[in-house]
Amino acid sequence: MADRRARAGTRPSVTTTTATTTSHDAATGAHRPPPPHAISDHAPHDDQVRSMPVAALSAVPAARYPAERDPLHVYLRRLGERSRRVMGVALERQARLLTGGRRGAAEVDWSLVDYQHTAALRAALQDAWIDEHGDEQTLAPATIKLYLAALRGVLRECWRLGYTDAETYRRAADIAPIRGETAPRGRALSADEIRALFAVCRRDPAPAGCRDAALFAVLYGAGLRRSEVSGLDVRDYAPATGALQVRHGKGDKARLVYLAGAGAAALADWLALRGTRPGPLFLRLDNQGEILWERTIRTGDAVRTLPARLSAQGLFYILRRRGREADLEPFSPHDLRRTFISDLLDAGADISATQRLAGHAQVTTTQRYDRRGEESKRKAAALIQVPYHRAGPVEL
Repeated sequence: MADRRARAGTRPSVTTTTATTTSHDAATGAHRPPPPHAISDHAPHDDQVRSMPVAALSAVPAARYPAERDPLHVYLRRLGERSRRVMGVALERQARLLTGGRRGAAEVDWSLVDYQHTAALRAALQDAWIDEHGDEQTLAPATIKLYLAALRGVLRECWRLGYTDAETYRRAADIAPIRGETAPRGRALSADEIRALFAVCRRDPAPAGCRDAALFAVLYGAGLRRSEVSGLDVRDYAPATGALQVRHGKGDKARLVYLAGAGAAALADWLALRGTRPGPLFLRLDNQGEILWERTIRTGDAVRTLPARLSAQGLFYILRRRGREADLEPFSPHDLRRTFISDLLDAGADISATQRLAGHAQVTTTQRYDRRGEESKRKAAALIQVPYHRAGPVEL
């Protein structure tokens, strides 16, 4: 340990930085803890993490970094808001694995994490654990890959900041790849379900009906993520071409998508009601169901006025309510995006163009939504004739 610090330079000694697993709500200015399932629907809670054994790991000393040179903070600051929250949770849970549940991510000296630690972490993340109901649980391969990507990210910042040497970083980050892949969660909606969803909006004469139809048109017709829809402003839409400018997509990447046909008509109807006043494209409604332009936030004695932008969570609640009204099986906003990608590929769209519209970094991600392979498998399975004939009723 002393040798490594000699190679990497002396680390300044200051007070421990604050925990980073809270996220900042851009709309309210408030800090909130990450959701318990921010990474996976089956990710372990903290009490479960503490019971997942990391064999032969000594406790990693507490961190003493200045905030501007804290590798954890430097790593998280360069991520987008959603990624920052997800990766913060991943590192928090790995920190508790490293220290037997005694310390969080902000209290661990990540520069002292070596290959023996990362190899043991990888093994522990693959181990099963027993949940509060006595059932055995495991993390999905994709979730483990995400955990390890977060770990490599903070280790890289330790090297960049001079807290560890290149050889130590290379060895620690040289984690064997995780094999295996799970099917995408969620489901694609049928054409009848999509029609039913728009039908309940059409039957609502209030502004909410018009707004919600436009919301669903953008979610399904352009395949945007709910956070991307929430972040749209009026200036981001060009009615003449149907172009929608996504300024802050996943990974803070911008892209241009298009809305056509009836989807563009739904958005045009909402803009005719809303008007072209600058600001958020989708707004909240007040208790009387009228469009709300601004809202007041009080923090102590300070009062701020903010645009009444419809939040991503608000969009989720709207979709859930409309789904119940249409008597549909539960689905998520991402399932509309999944349906957009699946329907494009089913219609014969080029997979490369679909990838760009979806904002996927890798075409392999887009391929996971391709249902054409499943349809050919179903047709092939139907060729097998099982010689089974149902017998008549059995007499007792």
